[in-house]
Amino acid sequence: MLVNVDVEDLEKGIRFYSEGLGLRVGRRFGEGGVELLGAEAPIYLLVKGDGTAPFQDAPSPRDYRRHWTPVHLDFVVEELEAAIEKATGAGARLLGAPTEHRWGRLALLSDPFGHGFCLLQFKGRGYDEVATG
Repeated sequence: MLVNVDVEDLEKGIRFYSEGLGLRVGRRFGEGGVELLGAEAPIYLLVKGDGTAPFQDAPSPRDYRRHWTPVHLDFVVEELEAAIEKATGAGARLLGAPTEHRWGRLALLSDPFGHGFCLLQFKGRGYDEVATG
């Protein structure tokens, strides 16, 4: 599996994902992309201009204002408050107070390009606390 994140500004994306989420640059692909390492799977930042079509006959162009998509990244962290501070210090936007769950704690944020992501701090057995099968 590959994870691709469209960004309008590659250097801004590298700064955010390295300073805010602790990833590191792997390979570079010219001016159009970079591989970030340090998560469970590599994450590729791909330069795509704001207002460009994501595919032929797309119903709407790319828009880097805050937007919602059902597919997003979750980052598991050891200490939620420290991770929130690090991410927001690098340009993330916290979208509300963290919430408590049987499996742990959750903070919803967005990156500087409007993409939503979550920070999760597991407790006990994590998702196994609520698994039914």
